[in-house]
Amino acid sequence: MILLSSLNTLKLRPLKTTPIFILALLLFMVNFSAAQDLNLNPNPQELVFNEYIATPIQFNVVQKNADKSTEHLLASFFNEDNTSSKGFSIHIGTIDDKFSRKLKNQVPNKPESYHIDLSKKHISVIGRDTRGTYYGVRTLIAVLKNPKTPLGYITDYPDITARGTVEGFYGTPWSFNHRIRQIDFYGQNKLNTYIYGPKDDPYHSSPNWRKPYPETEANQLKKLIERAALNHVDFVWAIHPGKDIKWNDTDRVALLHKFELMYKLGVRTYAVFFDDISGEGTNPKQQADLLNYLNTEFVETKKDVKPLIMCPTEYNKSWSNPKGKYLETLGEALDPSIRVMWTGNRVVADIDKETMEWINAKIQRKAFIWWNFPVSDYVRNHMLLGPTYGNGTDVTQNLSGFVSNPMEHAEASKIAIYGVADYTWNMSKYQAEKKWLEAMQVVMPESYKALEIFARHNSDLGPNGHRYRRDESVSFTPIAEAFLKDLEAGQNIKNFETVHNEFQAMVEASYILLNSSDNPVLLDEIRPWIKQFQLLGQSGLATLNMYKALQTQNTNAFERSYQAVKALKTEMYALDRSENQNPYQPGIKTASLIVTPLINNSFKLLTQNYNKAFGKQLELEADYNPHTLFTNIAQLENQQVNLRDRTLVLNPPLEIIRLEPGAYLGFELQEATRITQMHYKLTPDTIYTNLKLEISNNGEEWATIPHPLDNKDLVKVSVNQTAKYIRLINTSTETLETKLKQLSINIK
Repeated sequence: MILLSSLNTLKLRPLKTTPIFILALLLFMVNFSAAQDLNLNPNPQELVFNEYIATPIQFNVVQKNADKSTEHLLASFFNEDNTSSKGFSIHIGTIDDKFSRKLKNQVPNKPESYHIDLSKKHISVIGRDTRGTYYGVRTLIAVLKNPKTPLGYITDYPDITARGTVEGFYGTPWSFNHRIRQIDFYGQNKLNTYIYGPKDDPYHSSPNWRKPYPETEANQLKKLIERAALNHVDFVWAIHPGKDIKWNDTDRVALLHKFELMYKLGVRTYAVFFDDISGEGTNPKQQADLLNYLNTEFVETKKDVKPLIMCPTEYNKSWSNPKGKYLETLGEALDPSIRVMWTGNRVVADIDKETMEWINAKIQRKAFIWWNFPVSDYVRNHMLLGPTYGNGTDVTQNLSGFVSNPMEHAEASKIAIYGVADYTWNMSKYQAEKKWLEAMQVVMPESYKALEIFARHNSDLGPNGHRYRRDESVSFTPIAEAFLKDLEAGQNIKNFETVHNEFQAMVEASYILLNSSDNPVLLDEIRPWIKQFQLLGQSGLATLNMYKALQTQNTNAFERSYQAVKALKTEMYALDRSENQNPYQPGIKTASLIVTPLINNSFKLLTQNYNKAFGKQLELEADYNPHTLFTNIAQLENQQVNLRDRTLVLNPPLEIIRLEPGAYLGFELQEATRITQMHYKLTPDTIYTNLKLEISNNGEEWATIPHPLDNKDLVKVSVNQTAKYIRLINTSTETLETKLKQLSINIK
């Protein structure tokens, strides 16, 4: 028998290469490959197989434990067509049911663990608990879907106790149908946690967190909770009261009452969020007192409610204030059972052991990770479809939970979530690239090869305020660099055909996806980006035609392809301004890290060379924004500025911004330009009286622009002056905390 355990933990002594050793090694490799072919996600901790038999066609299934979810799962595979009293024997249950002591001893002493014993005449599935049994059945069904069934055993358990997602992004919340599809997906991939915390649900946050859900919304939540139970997923209902909470008995009772209402709907796990707020709600002692009150008066009295989860105000290291002792206060004051969420060293960051050791010492418990990937609410013009990677695989003992914050595009987020499922279950065996390729076959079984072409060029976020980037176009990057190097040097392009084939694959993959019926839900989400991807690929092909025409000095062909690129750019521009329009970062960006710059730079160089060779003056059509953000606020220094037509817009951050006395934010223009209007919106509007609007031509001498503040929603200022700099500055002696909703200027 060959033990298929983690390669990272497999210990082999130096041995001579004897025939026996070589045979054992070959058997290991064969069995390891066979295990991979079982299509199991997540990857089991331990598989031991010695041979295979043809998968039986008739089964006699006996479920010894009483679990409706397991019963429902069994019914989805075993039916009247493949079950018989004389069929292959399968017994299913927990360690509390009647099994041999020998088999029970094989079940790991860990929550949600299971052991599957596979022999020629009998299969036993034994779980440490009900959920472990359910997961064992999930694995068994996946095994039995293969033409051959292995004989031996599978012993399995998760590395992380709580695994799943938090619907905690800004923007359009998922629909009811999307949530149903998500919860089913979690069950299929052994994720056990879904935290319901949409930022734009008014009954989750202000102003209506004290109020009950209306009947329609309550009924939908009840159905989601029931669906979660069917998939052995903890439906965690989160509340976000910190924006306007009063630290008094009235609000304590209101919160307790809201918990009770959700309990009646079926909720058995709760979270309280204090993220992205300012003012009195940020007091750590008051937060801890409230959480302890809820723990005592609700969690401990109910008996069937799981420990509370809280998201602190200082939820990442870059925001922690050592002088304020916020995290230390939580660590000392919070009941030890309460789990504390953490995003890492920054708002958006990957997790490593050093990060975990730092925060765990502060909060005196294992942190519950809120991983902000693949969330795209701060880069909404990008689609994030790349692999799930970057987190340490040595942190299993440092976490109390790990949830991913997905995109508002629920179906597209499954590509990343599939990887999260495997990473959190079995870190030592996690292979990001392999799971990424598997995920695309899962979400789009027929057209996955076309999806792969699209996804590998749509994974980076572009420049952003959180400085979080992802690899994109990895295999194509050295090809693009070599192409551009030869073009800049005026040499013949050595890899012309390779680049041509990539652009051609982009176009063909787009056509396949746009006409696929494989996963209509996914295609509805990503269709605008596919259209843009198709146009980009076509512009790449036209640019290559410009190169060929220049080589042969065919001016007619060059100018025809030149005009084609311009026409495609016009179409892409129109698409960018008509699809995915939102108040934060509108538009459609695709393949922005490698492919788009390659095409733009090639187009510019080829046009320059053509103009020089033939005395022409064709426009270079350079795509760039010469204007920049002008600020002394560290939180904003990486925020991006977009120029759309004649409007310069700051992509507003989603978090609370601190304006120290003298802090300012605005724009620096490339040169002195006529500014016609400025629009801004900040909350709360009470800070407007502390702000002054100023313009300057040199950044040193400033003139004040008077403006009325009668409109407290969106301030519109007529400037109508020429300036190089424009800014809002805090003229008070107080530190102001605000949310920036909009900042833009119109220029001539």
